[in-house]
Amino acid sequence: MTDLYDSLSSFCTMQGTSYFGIADLTSVQDEVIRQGGEMTRFPYAVVFGIKLQHSIVDLLGQGSRAAKILYHHHAYQVINTQLDIISSGVANLIQKTGFSALPVPASVRVDDEQICSVFSHKLAARQAGFGWIGKSCMLITPDHGPRVRWGSVLTDAPLQAVSAPMEDRCGSCQACVDICPVKAYTGASFREEEPREARFAVERCDGYFLEMKKRNEEPVCGLCLYVCPYGRKR
Repeated sequence: MTDLYDSLSSFCTMQGTSYFGIADLTSVQDEVIRQGGEMTRFPYAVVFGIKLQHSIVDLLGQGSRAAKILYHHHAYQVINTQLDIISSGVANLIQKTGFSALPVPASVRVDDEQICSVFSHKLAARQAGFGWIGKSCMLITPDHGPRVRWGSVLTDAPLQAVSAPMEDRCGSCQACVDICPVKAYTGASFREEEPREARFAVERCDGYFLEMKKRNEEPVCGLCLYVCPYGRKR
């Protein structure tokens, strides 16, 4: 499996990723089941992340229409497309070795009731040791905070996971909680045994985006991502 790992790592690096790793999902199967039980047949995930441009993220603090349009184009249209292309390439490399691989879309909702995808990229990134789940329910990295978008490919290839989940480093910081325009965050720290609702009223956030669409505004907020001290320390 060393050759496959090296091939995947090299491919992702050449495609412009900032993070690459392997997540062992066997200890978080309950969480995987919450977002699609059929995903449990894959014990591993290849995880990769692309850093967002600080110059564009910093514009979110202005709240202008132009800033939202630029961010939406960069973070959602450009980066998500890039992640999906990388996912396809990773899955093809794994399949050529005879193992199964399922590329997970970068950002596709499959459940309007739970407001979620089939699999959590941030869960995989956490298991790969890239960061921790913050009070904003985003994956926080030590070097770039939440200013990273993630992709993952589920697989049964026995790739070695070389990292472990990182300890929470948010401490008493409440920046993301305080800045939220709809008060969607409770301020509670992440605990594996607790549901998302203990930290995040996702329906408030979703409703906020729907209201922006109704007003013909660009459906972008991102203030919790913008304000995180770990992303702003440069």
